[in-house]
Amino acid sequence: MATPLYDIALSLLYRNRLRKALSLLDQYGSAEEAWQTIDEPDQQACLDRAQKELEWIMAHGIRVWTLADEDYPYRLRQCPDRPMVLYGKGNLHPSDGHIVSIVGTRQASQRGKELTEALVRDLQEQLDSVTIVSGGAYGIDIAAHRAAIQYGVPTIIVPAHGLDRIYPYQHRPEAVASLEHGGLLTEFPSGTEPLAPLFVQRNRIVAGLADAVVVVESKERGGSLITAHMANDYNRDLFAFPARPTDISSMGCNTLIRTHKASLITCASDLIAAMHWTPKTAQPQALQTELVGLRDDLPLTQQAILQKLQEAEEGLHINLIVMETERPYSDVSSDLMELEIQGLIRSLPGGIYRFVR
Repeated sequence: MATPLYDIALSLLYRNRLRKALSLLDQYGSAEEAWQTIDEPDQQACLDRAQKELEWIMAHGIRVWTLADEDYPYRLRQCPDRPMVLYGKGNLHPSDGHIVSIVGTRQASQRGKELTEALVRDLQEQLDSVTIVSGGAYGIDIAAHRAAIQYGVPTIIVPAHGLDRIYPYQHRPEAVASLEHGGLLTEFPSGTEPLAPLFVQRNRIVAGLADAVVVVESKERGGSLITAHMANDYNRDLFAFPARPTDISSMGCNTLIRTHKASLITCASDLIAAMHWTPKTAQPQALQTELVGLRDDLPLTQQAILQKLQEAEEGLHINLIVMETERPYSDVSSDLMELEIQGLIRSLPGGIYRFVR
């Protein structure tokens, strides 16, 4: 394999002009050929810096991918602003199997952490091969990585800095644990500090690496919404968990769903079905014919709706539910949303609701 010296040098020279560097690569076919044609003030300094980086890489067992490598992550290669160079540490296979990026607020609620853990656990149970990607930040990110480590799922942490440090340092145990099945992947060379603009830059890797991106919790603004919009730009499938309209920590999720930017999911099965992935052989499940009776913790109005939907195999239109329960439309709609959040029913196009069997 050719040395990545000139690829690294070119990425350093044009670190703030990625499109220019990619254009040169397309024009000349290789970083070395492109390097010979340019004349920039910092060119020699960048080449010297690249040589030191190459020595550091070799000394610390860092894996490097360039766009010239056949095994450069093929999903990322499809992105117009793909990184020129990727640095990896661990047992990384960023092109294998199904890849799901999980993102969300740094101020994750207990509900958000539980949803994240259940999603990772159930994906592991239902799929033969899945890798979880996130950014290693506080909140939903680290909850996703921890769940992956707990359930033996490969996980890729995408930091916004070089591989000579871990930020935040409190997440070092997860970073170390990820190395056996997964690891760390970044476009930033050693010595790069975790500055604010770099977090946005790295989000495109979180989005671009994945088949599907899931937003678990997000406020009206935040980095996870930036990742969500990048996923849309890259034509990645985007999903979000719904929440009550008054739940501040999930207003961003509700907005993504309401504006049809993301599809609503309540569990891993929803995601797998929407992606048309083939689950493992289904395990026998206990019959749910007495579900309503077993859920006497629900309000009577919701139990009545469940009973109606349980009896209707093809589902019911919301207007019919309103007529049969003889209750106001707004009250029925609110109960339906609560039941959907709990994963007991599923909404279908055209205002149809179906009992989850």
